[in-house]
Amino acid sequence: MVRTRAELAAAISGNQPKIVIVSGRIDANTDDAGNKLECSTYDRNGYSLENYLAAYDPAVWGRTTRPSGPMEDARKASQQAQSAQVSVTVGSNTTLVGAGGAEISGALLRLQGVSNVIIRGLTMNDAYDCYPARDPTDGATGAWNSEYDLIAQRESTNVWIDHNDFSDGDSPDSEQPSYFGEQYQAHDGLLDVTNSSDLVTISYNRVHDHDKTMLVGSSDSRVADAGKLRVTVHHNEFRNIGQRAPRVRYGQVDVYNNHFVQDSGSGDEYIYSWGVGRQSQLVAERNAISLPADISPAEVIGYWGGTQITENDNLVNGTPTDLLAAYNAASDPDIPEVAAFPVTRRTVHPARAVPRVVERQAGPKNIGVRDLILVAADGSGDATTVQDAVDLAASSSVG
Repeated sequence: MVRTRAELAAAISGNQPKIVIVSGRIDANTDDAGNKLECSTYDRNGYSLENYLAAYDPAVWGRTTRPSGPMEDARKASQQAQSAQVSVTVGSNTTLVGAGGAEISGALLRLQGVSNVIIRGLTMNDAYDCYPARDPTDGATGAWNSEYDLIAQRESTNVWIDHNDFSDGDSPDSEQPSYFGEQYQAHDGLLDVTNSSDLVTISYNRVHDHDKTMLVGSSDSRVADAGKLRVTVHHNEFRNIGQRAPRVRYGQVDVYNNHFVQDSGSGDEYIYSWGVGRQSQLVAERNAISLPADISPAEVIGYWGGTQITENDNLVNGTPTDLLAAYNAASDPDIPEVAAFPVTRRTVHPARAVPRVVERQAGPKNIGVRDLILVAADGSGDATTVQDAVDLAASSSVG
């Protein structure tokens, strides 16, 4: 059982079979004594946001080249200092489970070249990058790009992410200030699956209040991803997200029985949900989509040259809606509907039942005591570890 960032990092490292139980709240931006580490703790070589903004103000630097020089070097050094603190590497054969109310804040869980990982029953939030990079060449007015995901999977296989809660916590990017005409963006993704990762299931999670939510495939040029990135996304709630739920390149992604919800007033932040990118194969079926009046069904799909999509039996505000036809009626060029790939599913609900099922079952509060015990018992930890999990489940508020 772990209660601090140092205990977490030690417990989930290495490739030996293990069950790790998170108890209470772990803040990655704390030292080993539990003292809070503010952003200024990581400042290196004279970096400050004020100095950075002064150096790369478009009136001074222009808009045609990316920042370079002493202040950009200072930003990179500062970012590396924070990365060393908040990045936590997950080893193979790891089951990471949250006790009732368990939370990990400010951390990047990094899965690099590992297999057989379960992450379940946790609230994870606010992987806040203190040092976003300014790119004046990104778009008409430039953009801010940040570094950390909550969970980043690269070259990893057989991963199950289930019954968690993912968000920006108390510091959403929507409340950040704007500099040089673009909103400051201190968060990257929530759940990214890239660099030939494979056989990933993302189920029964609550994913909310975030912009760049889930990337499957890292770049158009990474052709090695072809044939990998097989991902299943089911029975999740995506609420008030901006985009990428998911955005797919190369992968085979099955998106079914999810509830996509945009509350009234979220239209200014919303861009799309399903991103159809280079050589993507996307199946989107039996999802429920709840949209306010200022978001059209035509906006649910975003297109970046994807080649295969199957879209069937989805509801928008309770009404059967051909989302691909809606996109094609509003946009050029059309996306052709091409059978993507055959799917094999276990529990499948009709789209009309999805909001009720997801509301009752998704998220860490809706994982039962019995489920937590079974996860522990199915792991390969020793008898003491399994018994600890059983005792903890029986005495916690889980379920």
